[in-house]
Amino acid sequence: MPRMLDVSEDVRAEIGDEEADRLLAGENAPGSYDCTSCRTPGDSEQERTSTVLFVGEETAVLAFAHASCIPSQVVQVAEEQLKGAVRSITGESPAATPPPAAHAGPSAAVPVPEQAVLGVTSGLVLIGDELHPALVVEPTAPIARPGTTGDGGDDFLPLLIEQGFLPVSTVDQLPPSLNGWSVLLAMGQLHAVLQPGTGGAGQVAWWQAHQPLQVTDGWRTAANRSHRVLVFAAPVGSIGQQPREDLLRDALDKAAANGRLVAAMMPLAGT
Repeated sequence: MPRMLDVSEDVRAEIGDEEADRLLAGENAPGSYDCTSCRTPGDSEQERTSTVLFVGEETAVLAFAHASCIPSQVVQVAEEQLKGAVRSITGESPAATPPPAAHAGPSAAVPVPEQAVLGVTSGLVLIGDELHPALVVEPTAPIARPGTTGDGGDDFLPLLIEQGFLPVSTVDQLPPSLNGWSVLLAMGQLHAVLQPGTGGAGQVAWWQAHQPLQVTDGWRTAANRSHRVLVFAAPVGSIGQQPREDLLRDALDKAAANGRLVAAMMPLAGT
């Protein structure tokens, strides 16, 4: 039975016309699936569904998402992250080419074994007498090291420290710059946090918005003035959804005091 699938031109170019046509005809597409974005059930026979292709250096994994959550697209991810995510989800080694049948993929934000989504909040943080544009990253579940079962606890902060983020005990000082990373702002909206690709490749998305994230005029003005963004990250349960910037700052201060906060400064890409 034909499926209500959206296959973008980028995805079609990667998987080929023949495979794309088979998907649209329903030959290789499941009826029901777990949305790779929100992780709730979907049905490609009943609702618009996006095809999302996660691509590493050698591995490609095709996943499905509600079209209302994320458009059909190709998402570049680190090879080891992709392999670790596939092993944790399927218990098998991933194929080196786009598979004919879909695997339930990880979040479009960043593929991780625990299927967590990286939540991102924007806000202005006062350091000294200057307001700085900041992003606060907190996953929705503990993060396991790629390739592990997740029994060892939450590795979110250790993994970021290995990438160059530094622990902060106070939010009263600017964190150091992190080479190779950047924050992508396009048409005044937040699109992604980019990290260096492996093997000298260009940047890839570490976090990518399901839909472009609105930021306030004050945040955008501050970012365009300084051309840099402070990125704070904390384990699940450390920050929460704070409705006001003063409450967000209080949560950051508490996380820092408890040794549950890392940070880095990144250049702004775009306007």
